[in-house]
Amino acid sequence: MDFTLTEEQVLLRATARRLLSAECPPSLVRGHIQDRSLAGPEGLWRHLREWTALGAGPLTDLCLFLEETGAVAAPGPFFATTVLWAPLAGHHAGTGTVALAGANGEWTVNGEPVKTFVLDADLVERVAFVVGTEDRPRLGIGAPGNRREVGMLDPSRRVFEVTVPDDLQTTELDPSTLRELLARAWVALAAEMLGTSRWIFDHSLEYAKHREQFGRPIGSFQALQHKLANMALVHERAWAAVYYAAMTIDAGDPERFRAAHVAKATAGEAARLCGKDGIQIHGGVGFTWEHDLHLFLRRSFGSEHLLGTTDWHYDQLADLVLV
Repeated sequence: MDFTLTEEQVLLRATARRLLSAECPPSLVRGHIQDRSLAGPEGLWRHLREWTALGAGPLTDLCLFLEETGAVAAPGPFFATTVLWAPLAGHHAGTGTVALAGANGEWTVNGEPVKTFVLDADLVERVAFVVGTEDRPRLGIGAPGNRREVGMLDPSRRVFEVTVPDDLQTTELDPSTLRELLARAWVALAAEMLGTSRWIFDHSLEYAKHREQFGRPIGSFQALQHKLANMALVHERAWAAVYYAAMTIDAGDPERFRAAHVAKATAGEAARLCGKDGIQIHGGVGFTWEHDLHLFLRRSFGSEHLLGTTDWHYDQLADLVLV
């Protein structure tokens, strides 16, 4: 499989990187956490909503863009709208999110009256409720009315419990359509996690080059060199897994569901190791609120548990392989 990017993809990635580095500094993420409304990222959203059409195109292109949103820990409804809402909403325009998971947090169809892990329900106009059973799912579009915010590790990406409206009108939803949507969402989130892990690695490496102890840069010590080498290795492994999965989904390859589980699991492993070693390399300063590292640690660890944990995806992979 050829992993070489086309000229158009190189331009897409470069454009996304310039846009996001200019429009989403860490100060914007901090502002969004503190004012807890769309007022913080509203200027950013004006730019990002021009790119929501990527959700209807090749997943590889969407992953390239999302990797850059992860590298700035971008807040706002872009992920929920582009990755989750748009494929289900069809002709419904505007911002939205999806309510699917039940009390156990797993993104599987259920008939429970309260949906959990609903992303950014306070920032969107509509919610796509998935109800029914695994073999007969149903879809209804409603307002994010009765909702309760749930405290999570990452305050820049809010999660809610949302009650299914009593008067919700639903239509049948093809189970295969939902399965394809979830596979795309796993890989898309994994791509965003790549960007976040990359930020942690890049800044840990830069810190190790300049921070001195005993008259030497700490990066000259073998123990830290091993940590940085391991961070680079797990990130590269995850990058290959994510874009392989994106390509298999774009091609409709029979291996795409296995590849999607592998992508989310390996991105989770990279998030976990890069976060753990990144904080050790930074030492005490990395724990302070004033340092930007904690913003990316929170996004990284929060995303590892979103749309299925690393262990859950390995369990699903085992079911596909062993059955």
